[in-house]
Amino acid sequence: MPPKKRTTSSSSGSPANKRGRLDLSDPHPNAQQAEEFGIVLRDFYPPEMSNERCAAYNNGTLERPIGSLQKAYEETADTRQSIKPKNAVVHWFKTDLRLHDNRALYMAYEIARDNKIPLICLYILSPEDLTAHLTSPARVDLTLRTLGQLKRDLGELDIPLYMETQDKRKDIPSRILDLCQRWGVNNLFTNIEYEVDELRRDARLVRLCADNGIKFESVHDTCVVTPGAIHSQQGTQYAVYTPWYRTWVAFLQENPEYLEVVEEPGSNPDDARRHFGDLFDSQVPAAPNNKRLSDKEKAHLEQLYPAGEHEAFRRLEEFLEEKGKSYDDMRNIPAAKSTSVLSPYFASGSLSARTAVSMAKKVNRNRLNSNESGYASWISEVAWRDFYRHVLVQWPFICMNKCFKPEFTNLEWEYDRDQFNAWCEGKTGYPIVDAAMRQLKQDAWMHNRTRMVVSSFLSKDLLIDWRRGERYFMEHLIDGDFASNHGGWGFGSSTGVDPQPYFRIFNPSRQSERFDADGEYIRHWIPELRDIKGSAIHEPYERGAGAVAEKTGYPKPIVKHSESRDRALDRYKRASQSK
Repeated sequence: MPPKKRTTSSSSGSPANKRGRLDLSDPHPNAQQAEEFGIVLRDFYPPEMSNERCAAYNNGTLERPIGSLQKAYEETADTRQSIKPKNAVVHWFKTDLRLHDNRALYMAYEIARDNKIPLICLYILSPEDLTAHLTSPARVDLTLRTLGQLKRDLGELDIPLYMETQDKRKDIPSRILDLCQRWGVNNLFTNIEYEVDELRRDARLVRLCADNGIKFESVHDTCVVTPGAIHSQQGTQYAVYTPWYRTWVAFLQENPEYLEVVEEPGSNPDDARRHFGDLFDSQVPAAPNNKRLSDKEKAHLEQLYPAGEHEAFRRLEEFLEEKGKSYDDMRNIPAAKSTSVLSPYFASGSLSARTAVSMAKKVNRNRLNSNESGYASWISEVAWRDFYRHVLVQWPFICMNKCFKPEFTNLEWEYDRDQFNAWCEGKTGYPIVDAAMRQLKQDAWMHNRTRMVVSSFLSKDLLIDWRRGERYFMEHLIDGDFASNHGGWGFGSSTGVDPQPYFRIFNPSRQSERFDADGEYIRHWIPELRDIKGSAIHEPYERGAGAVAEKTGYPKPIVKHSESRDRALDRYKRASQSK
């Protein structure tokens, strides 16, 4: 058994091999802990990569996955160009579970319509992908409920949605090929996902399909602005949000077509059910055993987050009408319920970011940015989703258990199981932290302000490896989205883009006083503290309410913030100097 607490050396780098060349396969000094504490899932992935391998992606020695996909298209261009439509066209749904403003779906429909052949929709559930990507049971449940609604909506258009479970993730490309051949399909469409596994899978599928007479088209749809379309004056990808966002806004002003939404597909030909009638009988797959919720949990989450694009669109309209104008003033108050809570619908693809930004721009007098507009502030928050995907494409090693600043993987992280469990259970003795973690556990969601607070607390106050927190979030959030979750943890732990360890060590008590001044959020989620009056709610053991807190079983703080802050600053400084 590993020890309860373990730190790692702050040394950096991988040794040279006997020939004096850099061995890019040598594991990082933290690799043992990464495996012992479930950070690197060895059932699916190799050992943790070295920092030198990260540098090889940066300098182009190693090809980025987006480059592999682009190369596959370039090298099969002539073959694909010669392929003509046959019996039907297929759209492969992934994380784009909607009819409205779905670019690949509409392109597939246009080919089908113009050739007077049916459109078939496909969804493949991959239990291994769900496990490898740490997808939460809550998000799996939302996905399956969304598929049910999607099937009904497509059925009204006489479009079948064929669904199945594929046990082995490596077999998905060949299975898709088999289905296309069975249905007499020569045209396959899907929207691009920018994570490493997905880009590499699509690159293989491009070649596999081309070799078998099928034209596979993967389409940029997830981002408002396509990754790679904007860059700094030096021609490089931005690593800081603010200048990136200014460029993003300017790009959209100069290229308004990027905000044009596409229509829903029309109906299939009348004979679609005659030719593909059995596909209409396809049922929504069951959740894998390790991703199932109890009936009580399912009912609770279904009430909080009804599935499908109709609910997503209703929430968007309601937010813009009732809360959008005041969003900038209220967005940081977790008890105010002033945010849109659209993140589960963005994550599942029930709502496109393009639609959201387009509608917000319209109600904001056709402006994307304005210093006095809550709508503009909300648009800038939606834009973070684009930013983190742009970062992911440029620096793909962040999808491989590494941070944007690989040297901070060397930092002397702690691996205290008891403290980590206290953080998970909302029993750290810091009320704002505990309230947020209990909200996550019950509602599978957390306010963005408190996400920043709890990530800072885990990585700075407890100095626990941020990747353990990143994993815990993915395993519990209904809106778990890799790029945004990783980006948020990079922000909170100061290991990501624009790291500022000296300015981003949140004092949890001050955060609590500033953003939950009356303690409404804390009292809602921590019943042990509901009888405490006034500002003592923020630090009961420091402000004369310790007897009440102790009587109800609320724990004393597990660390002292001032001491933890000094310790964190010292370790970040040493890690920075070791690069």
